[in-house]
Amino acid sequence: MSTRLVSRFKLLALLLFSLAANAAEQRILVYGDSLSAGFGIAVSQSWPALLGQRLQAAGSPLTVTNASISGETTAGGRARLAAALDQFKPAVVILALGANDGLRGLPVAAMKENLAFMVALAKKHRARVLLVGMHLPPNYGPKYTQEFDAAFRDLAKREKVSLLPFLLEPIALDRNAYQTDGLHPTAAAQPKILDHVWNALKPLLT
Repeated sequence: MSTRLVSRFKLLALLLFSLAANAAEQRILVYGDSLSAGFGIAVSQSWPALLGQRLQAAGSPLTVTNASISGETTAGGRARLAAALDQFKPAVVILALGANDGLRGLPVAAMKENLAFMVALAKKHRARVLLVGMHLPPNYGPKYTQEFDAAFRDLAKREKVSLLPFLLEPIALDRNAYQTDGLHPTAAAQPKILDHVWNALKPLLT
């Protein structure tokens, strides 16, 4: 066998090894706040942990990394996303931030700009994006709540990314699905949230 042919075989083997390694290391990065971080419950009971278990049971090569932080705003998420993308190199990013911006009454325009920056950065890293929206209680006033809701829809349409309009939709009217603070879902509610996310996530996994 010629030296040139041996070199070609070595190059092919290296390429195949690299492709296999990349496939084995594919990740879903969950990037959110306390609603995704498992606030008040065991982390293993949170919907991102349950997502990882579902994928593992299905024999998927995808793993789940949950980089959610309780209390996180879109500004905070924007500041640390580049490092997270470089570290985890996700195939899919579930971007579930904005709830704390709304609860604090922060400007919707700033929230939308932060989310747009994060979506663009994830796409630059060749990650598929699922943008997860949130709804606010009516006491924030119709003008603010409507602008808040529309920000997620407008951004998803503009950036051509998938949208889950309301993370807590399947439990929104069930008081028993929340902890005593009335804000954070119980452990028992997490499978319902997972099923809701899963329906929007599935098309991004093919």
